[in-house]
Amino acid sequence: MIRALYTAASGMRAQQSHIDNIAHNMANVNTAGFKKAHLEFEDLVYQEARQPGSPTPTGQGTPTGLEIGLGTRAVATSRDFSSGSLRSTGAPLDLAIQGEGFFQVTMPDGTMAYTRAGNLHRDGQGLLVLAEGLPIQPQISVPANATSITVSKGGLVSVAIPGQPAPQQLGTLELATFQNPSGLKPLGGNLFSVTQASGEPQTGVPSTDARGSIAQGFVEDSNVSVVEEMVNMILGQRAYEASSKVIKAADEMLGQVNNLVR
Repeated sequence: MIRALYTAASGMRAQQSHIDNIAHNMANVNTAGFKKAHLEFEDLVYQEARQPGSPTPTGQGTPTGLEIGLGTRAVATSRDFSSGSLRSTGAPLDLAIQGEGFFQVTMPDGTMAYTRAGNLHRDGQGLLVLAEGLPIQPQISVPANATSITVSKGGLVSVAIPGQPAPQQLGTLELATFQNPSGLKPLGGNLFSVTQASGEPQTGVPSTDARGSIAQGFVEDSNVSVVEEMVNMILGQRAYEASSKVIKAADEMLGQVNNLVR
């Protein structure tokens, strides 16, 4: 019965982590480029009372063993990198990736980070940056006298300059892909960094080598489904309640044992 208390408590801790993860997903339902995550669980070590095949008084081996599990725990956070729906904004610097790939961003310490959020801006030098001011790589500088900006599906950035009949090409955006995007480390701010589990980035022009294309004037919404998260929350809450009832039942059983000596 003491063992049941600890086993049920492990279930309550696991479901609390599950609810915390759902709360994070729900909080970012309107975050551009956000990718939902879900927890993965595993059972804990077993107390083995009898091994399968143990000898019996008749000389035959037992067909099954006797093991008593000791609970569960959360072991991993798996992130779903499926594409979110595209929302039309009409803003020329709102860019969405249709398919695989990440925009490359230079961090203040010079390292590279990666994001799916393509709601870009121009800074004081005309560079294309995120809302936090982090520049996109490769750097694209837009002239101050540009009257319009166009980004093709292949990432080619061009602008219209007064007095010039043909558009001026400024450069080409590149996308990075990974062997295992789920292995990327979330940094917050819609940014991810490379880890050994993700593999090294493979960069190149959009619409090549299985990379996605660029959609100008669109923003990729979060891929969080409110209905799905609500269902998961209800299931997690019920599992939490069930574990708490196990603790209550074990407590009542212990109370009955204590009453035997009265």
